Amino acid sequence: MLRQTFFCACAISALALTACNKEQDGTNDAAEAINAAQDATGAAVGAAAGPMAAATTEGFVSGAAMSDLYEVEAGKIAGAKATAAGVKAFGKMMVEMHTATTAELKPLAAAAGITPPAELDERRKGFLDNLRAASAADFDKVYLDQQVAAHDEALSLMKGYAGGGDNAAIKAFAAKTTGAVESHLTQAKSLRDAASK
Repeated sequence: MLRQTFFCACAISALALTACNKEQDGTNDAAEAINAAQDATGAAVGAAAGPMAAATTEGFVSGAAMSDLYEVEAGKIAGAKATAAGVKAFGKMMVEMHTATTAELKPLAAAAGITPPAELDERRKGFLDNLRAASAADFDKVYLDQQVAAHDEALSLMKGYAGGGDNAAIKAFAAKTTGAVESHLTQAKSLRDAASK
């Protein structure tokens, strides 16, 4: 964990210095570069957080609920700001699918005596802030980069709990949801690859 934190700090520093240098050159907007650095760091933290959250039922429920909250809000922003029709459609699908998984997980969590979080953590609020701040020209790339990272994190969370969770009903939910998360990850990567051509 210490090594990952060190890596994240180094990544932020390098990207921030790059942003400052580019601002002086007049070749890039420093704010967008800093937001990209924040997103990259958030993705690295998420990659480490997914497997750790899957270690307990409470951690899994919290991680899954937080993922759903982020996806619904990010999807709404994509519906309003995305320029490519496929990205808009993906955002709409994320709102629908993650609203459905939230509804499915809530009674399972309640039966386990766990109350899922009702609002986002600071890391995911930062992702949403960066989406809102993205220029029209950069929005689709920013959104799709975030989606790939978010679905990587969600996939490790689902697989981790499906493989080792101790609540049978929630474990079955994680196993069932894994396939949808894999499909969404594939779609996000495909959209991102198409947008970068």
